[in-house]
Amino acid sequence: MSDAAHDQVEILLVEDNPEDAEMTMRVLRKRSLASQLHWVKDGEEALDYLFCKGRYAGRDPARPPKLVLLDIKMPKVDGIEVLRRVKASELRTVPVVVMTSSNEERDVVESYRLGANSYIVKPVAFEDFVDTVAKIGLYWVLTNRVPQ
Repeated sequence: MSDAAHDQVEILLVEDNPEDAEMTMRVLRKRSLASQLHWVKDGEEALDYLFCKGRYAGRDPARPPKLVLLDIKMPKVDGIEVLRRVKASELRTVPVVVMTSSNEERDVVESYRLGANSYIVKPVAFEDFVDTVAKIGLYWVLTNRVPQ
């Protein structure tokens, strides 16, 4: 991958658990899968970021993230509502990977119904977590092609 293409990689991590967020960011950076990685801690902040509102009002709406890693169980606005709003908007083509500790069937069904591109239950074991995040990054950042 060229440096110019690598500079364009942007992942929005929507995760309220600081330990999970730190591990995810560490894995993606260690594997050089995200030169631009932005972490938001709840669904409200995610919506502000994605739709260029609030403290993100100056962000260029023509440069959406290449990937959204979305937790479901979060304060303020949950991940299901974030997913609903993203997939019902001009951002519908942005890949959204639900990465959550919820293994509840209703969450899986609702996520796919709303347009999630993938649903992954976070592994509990550290090595499995690292391996899963690395695979997500390799596929969604390097392999998958998104519209320009």
